[in-house]
Amino acid sequence: MANETCFQTLHLDRPWTLQTYQSAGGYQVWKKILKKKRPPDEIISELKASALRGRGGAGFPTGLKWSFMPRNVPGQKYIVCNSDEGEPGTFKDRDIMRFNPHSLIEGMAIAGYTIGATVGYNYVRGEFWECYERFEAALKEAREAGLIGKNILGSGVDFELHTHLGAGAYICGEETALLESLEGKKGQPRFKPPFPASYGLYGRPTTINNTETLASVPTILQKGGKWFHELGKPNNGGTKIFSVSGHVNKPGNYEVPMGMPFAELLEMAGGIRDGREFKACIPGGSSTPVLPAEVMMDVTMDYDSLAKAGSMLGAGSVIIMDDSTCMVKALARIAHFYYEESCGQCTPCREGTGWLSRVIHRIEHGQGRHEDLDMLVSVSKRIEGRTICALGDAAALPVVSFIEHFREEFEYHIDHKTCMVDVPQRKVA
Repeated sequence: MANETCFQTLHLDRPWTLQTYQSAGGYQVWKKILKKKRPPDEIISELKASALRGRGGAGFPTGLKWSFMPRNVPGQKYIVCNSDEGEPGTFKDRDIMRFNPHSLIEGMAIAGYTIGATVGYNYVRGEFWECYERFEAALKEAREAGLIGKNILGSGVDFELHTHLGAGAYICGEETALLESLEGKKGQPRFKPPFPASYGLYGRPTTINNTETLASVPTILQKGGKWFHELGKPNNGGTKIFSVSGHVNKPGNYEVPMGMPFAELLEMAGGIRDGREFKACIPGGSSTPVLPAEVMMDVTMDYDSLAKAGSMLGAGSVIIMDDSTCMVKALARIAHFYYEESCGQCTPCREGTGWLSRVIHRIEHGQGRHEDLDMLVSVSKRIEGRTICALGDAAALPVVSFIEHFREEFEYHIDHKTCMVDVPQRKVA
């Protein structure tokens, strides 16, 4: 009963509130920075020591990215959080906004102070209405407590933070397309250079980070970059939230140290459902290459290990497939998604994604030809690396990897006009 009373007193059943966040030490780092006027270079050095890499997919070192912001340029600068989270298989950032929004607010405030930005925007995917309301409520709490706004806590530091709802376009997860959308224009990627650090939102210097990345900053500065680094492994510091979905008994978000063996993560997720055999895994979201089970069981969950195995960590969106999965059907669904989400700006992506989707659809429906497989790989290679943004690569890489690792299934579809796997009839509760 005593424990229950303590639980209710701290409001841990409502972790998204300011009261709960502060009871756990929230905003203490921000207050110390404001009071002692901690030098921005010192904060950046701490982040570099932490080996924190961008948690949105690219994995770029966060401290290095912050150091790109020009210091002596007069005028407005911006910090932008990418909470679009449109990658299939990814669902971690929405939970940060739902259950721990103040960690993101504090992280963005610290980022603004460090890079000299007095205004920030959190770009939230339009479908995430609950997350948007929760984050807006947290913003109101922080503003009323004097933790953001003008002359914060009498420090002379200003930082205002706004939420912007997108319209649910996958392409707006690309940072420059996100900036275009923020400016009220069509969400299409910009040519680079110039890069956002020199010409970003409204033509002003801008730094863009992922939700999980920014939410990690307060804890890193509280406990030290060395502490965070040692939680993971060299070049892959700290912990990472992995969104595990698919054919597992306990799908969900799991925050574990970087470098954890995949086999342990799979065990945490309850193993393969219904006692079936593990067949394949897409380790970083649908845009990353698929790996067969025998390869996945030998990797650790970090950027370097997965790259060596032939895939990518991406956003940490782990999609598990058991032996009932038809790989042709799975790829058809992925290819159709990228065809639908292409903004159409680049010819290789606009035309190539359509080719990929139509040819795979043809194979799936018993109208394929053996020469289609080499053509799919050829078309993918002609898309990869030839577009303004990475959506073209996101469409091409899965196609190449699916055919490389599971070519016999595609050939069986072509020869027999049907799937080679035993698809069970699952009971509907």
